[in-house]
This record gives sequence, structure tokens and C-alpha cells, in this order.
Amino acid sequence: MSSPTSADFLQEAVTLAVTNVQSGRGGPFAALVVSDDDVIATGTNRVTTENDPTAHAEITAIRAACEARGDFELTGCTLYSSCEPCPMCLGAIYWTRLDRVVYAATSDQAAAAGFDDAHIYEEIDKPPPRRRIPMEQHDGVAARRPFEAWANYEERIEY
Repeated sequence: MSSPTSADFLQEAVTLAVTNVQSGRGGPFAALVVSDDDVIATGTNRVTTENDPTAHAEITAIRAACEARGDFELTGCTLYSSCEPCPMCLGAIYWTRLDRVVYAATSDQAAAAGFDDAHIYEEIDKPPPRRRIPMEQHDGVAARRPFEAWANYEERIEY
């Protein structure tokens, strides 16, 4: 039997996304985390069913893969997603150090279906005080204390 291809894994993600919608369990998104041609975790969009705005398919797949691996990094893995990752998921992808991302639908196709994240990219480019949700930074000795504690913690695990 031949090894699965990227197209095979993408088809699995798309099928899982369709099933997620048809079952009433969440939005039209699904993702797989694959290592050495084995699916180690899957995830589907659960935002509305769990009332969790962070429960995007990529995030739920990453959480499950990290739990399965017993590690917060996913080096050596590829994430297959039914859609181009949003800014939040993109951040999680970089934090987990995935090797590669392969996706089916584009963010423009998602926007046409009512899932537009362009405004978030626009906000990221603005300085914090000019964002739609104003952000204020208050400096002082207290702001640095957690980082000092981290630097002095001998048992820290670097990431």
C-alpha cells in the first residue's frame, strides 16, 4: 500500500469539516496533525458548541496532538487544514514549531462564506493605542517581575 499524499490528508480534513457541519457540532473547519504519514490528532471547529472563541479546528488539533505527544512542540509534523489558518491559528502554528502547513480553501473563500479575518490582520499592523480595542501599556518595576522570576527559576523549560 502506498503512503498517503498531501491530497489524501487534505481530503480527510475537508470531509471532517463537512461532517462537523452536518452533525451540528460546529463550523465548517477541520484540521489534522500528521507525523511520518500517521494522523496523530484531528480537530474541528467547536466555537459555537463550546462557547469558546479559541476552539478553531487548528487549535483543537494542535491541543490534541500536543497531548498525544506529551510535548508543547510539534516539530516534525505537518498540519493539514480545510482552510487557510486565521491569525490566531497562525500564531499557534508558529508557537508549536510545526514543520509545514497545507490547506485547502483560502481566506478569501472563507470570507465569502462569512468568516472574514481581514480586520484582524489590519489591527495587528496598527500601533496598540490605535487599535479598535484600545490597548494601554503601563510600565514600571512590576511589569518586569514575572520575567525576572522566570530568569531566576532554575527548573524552567525553555520554549
